[in-house]
Amino acid sequence: MALPGLAPEATDEGDQVVNRAVFLDRDGVLNANVRRDGKLVAPWRIEDFVLLPGVPAATARLKELGFTLIVVTNQPDVRTGRTPPATLEVMHDSLRRSLPIDDIKVCCHIDADGCCCRKPKPGMLLDAAREHGLDLSRSIMVGDRWRDVEAGQAAGCLTIFVDCDNFERETSPDIKVGSLPEAVAEIVAREKIE
Repeated sequence: MALPGLAPEATDEGDQVVNRAVFLDRDGVLNANVRRDGKLVAPWRIEDFVLLPGVPAATARLKELGFTLIVVTNQPDVRTGRTPPATLEVMHDSLRRSLPIDDIKVCCHIDADGCCCRKPKPGMLLDAAREHGLDLSRSIMVGDRWRDVEAGQAAGCLTIFVDCDNFERETSPDIKVGSLPEAVAEIVAREKIE
């Protein structure tokens, strides 16, 4: 299957480089999900917010490759009252301290709100592209849910699905892996081909 190129691209002005991003879902990609009522879900408490193995090194490698790193995360538990906004901020401050993240985009809506930011809609990716000057066709969405894959596809990104046995609905990503470090290995391999 032909995949979009990932290498930086010179513009007509000569040596300028087009900005490209790796959009990262949060729960199940950067930090561990929590098993609740037989389902893997986002942590509600700070003490349950734990980075997955290999994530710091994987994100550092992406920065070395020149990617802008943007977390795009649905957090409906804030809207429903399960996660206090202050707790969400502490979790995100922890991510900013631990990882070379450039931005964090959050949608706290539920589906019934009909917003344009909640994945699978691409609103968070589109907003980030405008704000950071990103070329979405040279960017990548990495997530562990069908919503992530569909948001990435709607934005025109290469999609990488982290399969952590969290089956909700069939999805058709460009690449399927078992973890963020495996996703980064795929990205590195494609960089070398370019």
